[in-house]
Amino acid sequence: MDVTIHSSFLPHTDPEASLAFYRDLLGFEVRQNVKYGDMQWITIGPPNQPDTAIVLQPVAAYPGLTDDERRAINEMMAKGTYAAVNLATKDLDALFAKLRDGGAEVVQEPVDQPYGIRDCSFRDPAGNLLRIQELR
Repeated sequence: MDVTIHSSFLPHTDPEASLAFYRDLLGFEVRQNVKYGDMQWITIGPPNQPDTAIVLQPVAAYPGLTDDERRAINEMMAKGTYAAVNLATKDLDALFAKLRDGGAEVVQEPVDQPYGIRDCSFRDPAGNLLRIQELR
């Protein structure tokens, strides 16, 4: 059986801020940008990985959520405790500097972890945690 990861979903609260972060700072390409009423789904991904994507979706798009649940999700997103993604790069220091200098919220500067990786972390404009590890 041949199974691949096609796309993962992260919530967003501001499509323009998300585009500025993922497209302009991280260098991801926009593959789809779908609007439906006042909601917007943005499919992004690394240019060198055309078969792997992240879909940024509005919190309001989750069907069946109550107002209290939606409010709880928004609160967790604001604290950075709702959603996360792990990324990797060969030049962690350069990417860290680019994101930091571009105004991204730094959570952790590059550090050698006791479990064998070197990584850093940021929050995207919606509060999602991005851990970025160095490929060795």
